[in-house]
Amino acid sequence: MSSDTRDSQQAVRDGLLAILPRLRRLARALAGHVDDADDLVQLVLERALSRADQWRPDGALDKWVFAIARNAWRDELRSRGRAQAVFLPEEAGMAIMDDSIAPPVEQLAVAAAMAALPPEHREVVALVLVEGLSYAEAAELLDVPVGTVTSRLARARAALQDQLGPEA
Repeated sequence: MSSDTRDSQQAVRDGLLAILPRLRRLARALAGHVDDADDLVQLVLERALSRADQWRPDGALDKWVFAIARNAWRDELRSRGRAQAVFLPEEAGMAIMDDSIAPPVEQLAVAAAMAALPPEHREVVALVLVEGLSYAEAAELLDVPVGTVTSRLARARAALQDQLGPEA
């Protein structure tokens, strides 16, 4: 193993630690289910580490890892044959009677509304509104025109507004 390969792998390891919280947020936004999100994060970390030599140090590590996550999640949905079936985590129903550990009703409503969005709308919401990527960055990551990101985000916002009511 060459010194450059070792350096690249170490840079990816260090970078993954730094972006892990963002990766988890993205995975939960994409998957909607805690177990699916955890599995997705593990798969993304494995792929990123095993393909560390493919990352270009002049490129943004977070975009590279987010692209791996997006592609891995799409692969998972295709393999399951359930592109629209994403459910709330079991924990959401288990703690419903205990106010001390139950998440606020608003959080459950937002999670349910997000889960009801089509996957391509959920991706744009996760990248732009949750992760703070610009429209151009999200378009590059999704390999679509900026106008597509804009229209998907507008439709997603409208759908969320319809589901959550005027207070949202």
